[in-house]
Amino acid sequence: MTPPQPPLDQDTPAQWRQAVSAGVDARTIRAADLASWWTLLADPALNALVEQALAQNLDLAQALGRLQAQRILLGIATAAYKPEVSAGVRTLQDVAALDSYFHASLDVSWNPGLFGAYESSTLDGQAQLLNAQAQLQAAQVQLIANVVQRYLEIRVAQQQRFWLTQQQQLDARRQQLQQLRVQQHIGSADLVQQASLELARSRSQEADLQHHQARAAHALAALLGRSEPDGAWLAPSSAPSLPATAGLNLQVLPAELLRHRPAILAAEAGVQRAAAAAGLSHSALYPRFALGGSLLYSYNLTQNRRSSSNHVPMLGPVIDIPLLDWGRRRAQADADEVQMNNAVKAYRQSVLDGIAEVETALAGLAAQQQRQQSLDTQTSLLRTRAQQLQRRQQLGLASELDAMEPRRLLLLQQSQQGVAQAAQALAWVTLFQALGGAPLPQQALPGATGPLP
Repeated sequence: MTPPQPPLDQDTPAQWRQAVSAGVDARTIRAADLASWWTLLADPALNALVEQALAQNLDLAQALGRLQAQRILLGIATAAYKPEVSAGVRTLQDVAALDSYFHASLDVSWNPGLFGAYESSTLDGQAQLLNAQAQLQAAQVQLIANVVQRYLEIRVAQQQRFWLTQQQQLDARRQQLQQLRVQQHIGSADLVQQASLELARSRSQEADLQHHQARAAHALAALLGRSEPDGAWLAPSSAPSLPATAGLNLQVLPAELLRHRPAILAAEAGVQRAAAAAGLSHSALYPRFALGGSLLYSYNLTQNRRSSSNHVPMLGPVIDIPLLDWGRRRAQADADEVQMNNAVKAYRQSVLDGIAEVETALAGLAAQQQRQQSLDTQTSLLRTRAQQLQRRQQLGLASELDAMEPRRLLLLQQSQQGVAQAAQALAWVTLFQALGGAPLPQQALPGATGPLP
């Protein structure tokens, strides 16, 4: 008898409500892209860090160990319904305390697991394996997302420190020029104080950036199973750059990619476990049939006018018929049926949650792309203005001080542009987390016999 298998509602939208890019360089995202989505950022250093994390992270190693253990246990999921053989020896005395006996026995028992008990135990073992796979995938998705996020934080901090150093040099020069103007009685002391205040503010920002960079560097080291971060992660950079976002344009994003979400896999495993429990409790309503046998060798140690030894074989059925248990078995079966229905609802809710998360992530990605385009336009205008004033300065039509403010605004704009570029990449990370990126490799699927990654 096969345990009940409730149907699962896996319906997803034909297309996402949030619009995606459709430019000439847009691309279709497929399931294969989920397995290595971070490579779309085209950063070899990031690719190397992700590979190291996958090989060295201890949390992921624990998840792999749990999956390996569950694979081992799957092989004995139905061991209770296979013939069992046991042997034993003991000495005992008869009731009258006249003779002592030595008994040696060989016992055989077999419960075939009728009325769906065998199939339900098989389903429960498969469900536990599926849940372990979901937990492994969740750990892998979270690990990769954390590595990418920490790496981006380090690169953003380095880039911000680079622009801030140039801004400090500009502020120091402006302070010097304002002081010269005061000495020549053509400037104001208030302007000197303002320049000094801006210089002090930029120096305090540098301390904050160093703290953020150090925190991200140590977090990245922990993700890679290291006790100390790489020195380059803590140092400033003379030529900082962020991963390219050109490959993040989406043209088609199939809704069936949701199937890779660890939460949905775990919910499916929950349905299977609930169905297995319902099947076992339902089988308990029927009589339990088993087959038992033994071969007993008995030897009279005292030989008190009795036979010295006997061989007593036994073979026969064992039948357990539930007659009166005050409704306990029926109540358990009814309760497990309710739990199975709840598990089905939980599965559907996990699908709906996935749809909502993807829609939200798509909206966030679109917003960051629009922000990036707006900042690109502003940066272009500010760069043109700064170049014009620099040209006027070279022609003697403007002073060095006049050209400083547009240059400072351009530095601030470039700094914001870098933050926006990183935010767009982080929105990409959020999207692939919502999709359940990095599907399990073939070795982690049911029935696989090869080594784990």
